Amino acid sequence: MEREKIIAIANDFLINEFEVDGDEISNEANLKKTLGLDSLDYIDLVVVIESNFGVKLGEADFKQMVTFEDFYTTIENKIAEKNA
Repeated sequence: MEREKIIAIANDFLINEFEVDGDEISNEANLKKTLGLDSLDYIDLVVVIESNFGVKLGEADFKQMVTFEDFYTTIENKIAEKNA
């Protein structure tokens, strides 16, 4: 899957399902601060990522993510690993 498609899908569910202001989403923005998710929201996010991309992110993955760029890259890498 192309990176642009990953970004489009991810931004769409962040805006529509997690009520994130689309104007606040940028590659450099802090993921955790922008999303403002609690622990239950992270579980929902894992489920949404899995249903949209067919990959599962774990706690260790989220700890490594600081920016939206990290978020997209992690999903992209997980998809590549799955398809390898």
